[in-house]
Amino acid sequence: MEMVNIKINGMPFSVPNGISILEAARYAGIEIPTLCFLKEINEIGACRICMVEVKGARSLVSACVFPVNEGMEIFTNSKRVRDSRKTTLELILSTHNRKCLSCVRSGNCELQKLCKEYGVEDEGRFDGAKPNYAYDDSMAHMIRDNSKCILCRRCVAACNNQAISVIGANARGFDTCITSPFERNIQEYSCISCGQCIVNCPTGALREKDDTDKVLAAINDPDKYVVVQTAPAVRAAIAEEFGNPIGTNGEGKMVAALRRLGFDKVFDTNFSADLTIMEESNELVERITNGGTLPMITSCSPGWIKYCEFYYPEQLDHLSTCKSPQQMFGATIKTWYADKFGIDPAKIVSVSVMPCTAKKFEVGRDDQSAAGYPDVDISITTRELARMIKGAGINFNMLPDEAFDSPLGEGSGAAVIFGATGGVMEAALRTAVEKITGKTLDNVEFAEVRGMDGVKEATYAVGDLEVKVAVVSGTANAKKIMEQVKNGTSEYQFIEIMACPGGCINGGGQPIVDANVRNFEDFRAKRASVLYNIDKENANRKSHENTAIKRVYEEFFGEPGSHKAHEILHTSYVKRGLYNN
Repeated sequence: MEMVNIKINGMPFSVPNGISILEAARYAGIEIPTLCFLKEINEIGACRICMVEVKGARSLVSACVFPVNEGMEIFTNSKRVRDSRKTTLELILSTHNRKCLSCVRSGNCELQKLCKEYGVEDEGRFDGAKPNYAYDDSMAHMIRDNSKCILCRRCVAACNNQAISVIGANARGFDTCITSPFERNIQEYSCISCGQCIVNCPTGALREKDDTDKVLAAINDPDKYVVVQTAPAVRAAIAEEFGNPIGTNGEGKMVAALRRLGFDKVFDTNFSADLTIMEESNELVERITNGGTLPMITSCSPGWIKYCEFYYPEQLDHLSTCKSPQQMFGATIKTWYADKFGIDPAKIVSVSVMPCTAKKFEVGRDDQSAAGYPDVDISITTRELARMIKGAGINFNMLPDEAFDSPLGEGSGAAVIFGATGGVMEAALRTAVEKITGKTLDNVEFAEVRGMDGVKEATYAVGDLEVKVAVVSGTANAKKIMEQVKNGTSEYQFIEIMACPGGCINGGGQPIVDANVRNFEDFRAKRASVLYNIDKENANRKSHENTAIKRVYEEFFGEPGSHKAHEILHTSYVKRGLYNN
């Protein structure tokens, strides 16, 4: 690697040739502020917050896109630079909705943080006319409030990065706004509800629909029996909301907090992740041995399912018919559990805490009401749960670690890794291999399908069979694989697809990660490590050895793939087409 010698604020540094000034500054321990920049996704130099001085240049330059070269002298904190940044912030704020106290992002807003650092007053010298702002609440999962939009285009880049592209810049000049084509509601287009636009937005212009009032109303209704399930990835991130480092396991304190919020039972989606593996691995074995539609593709990610329904409706037969773990859990609660414990399913309120905004859409899908009532009534995100905990005055960090309730609080190590890309595949292989070979699998770790790469593939010898698999995260990568399936050139038997890059740990409902962390640290790997560590420490690392799962099959479902299991745990899909939402 060719190195060049530069100076930053008078100090000499040797850095790789051609990297941006923004990246070079990190070698000096200097964080240049940005608002629009997302590494490898949105490198457009549009917001002008990252302006710096370069000796010999007549004007300030954008640090995020300007490359370094030999002998360059850079100044990141001169009066000229600070004045420029402050003026830019004042201009942005002049048309911004400044009701910060009631904004969901208050205290975690990149614009608010910069305004405080640069001493920008609430009443600015550029105040005046404001554009006509769009407000779109047409989707089940999200609200777009353009009065808080700063036109950074990070949401547009995130949507494009998912190969969805249903939002963009409309109009020009003062009237420029980020909306869908022809300024129609996003509901009219092929949005998959993944929420990647939300987690990449620097302000409160995009937010999930808040359903916490519905949860609190149910908890406070004496006629309701309110149970909650928490997804694997939630425990890997919720502690961040309370000031803990990325990569902190918050499971025990999360359970304790949920009890103190007043839920009747606190259960674990890991149980139904194991249930999913029982059904999905059985379905895979049947397809392989009986000539079924291959490759079989996982069905755990509702954003991916919606993507397939929109963009590849003719390929829906490749999807596993299994409901997602969220929906399987709700179905089991309102059938087996209700019958077992003598509870009227009409009185059960099934709540899920998910890392995913698409789950809000999923709870309203057709064919998701096994007991005649919705399998899951309310789905909230990790962020919403954190707000509930804070609003109730619960000191998360002071709580003791508590365990989930039985019997639906038991999950295997295989279940918990569902939250990371490759986890569903690895969990399924642990069970399918033993089912096909009839032999105990000593090494349960399938390292080839782990990691944050967007596409991973592996081939495994399973008895007399050679099984080729692929693991995909991010719908742009899904498109590449689905084109192979569509063209008949795919050699895979089993494919895992997650809508969000990195899987559920990076879901649209997870804690917001500041852009400087998102750009330069592998926060997804840190969250994933929580799940792999839990798996490694679990005495049971295989779904089919979960004693609670065995009990439910013995008492209710019979065996994986039974008629009753299909009625309750499996579902169907809809051919949507691009403009049939």
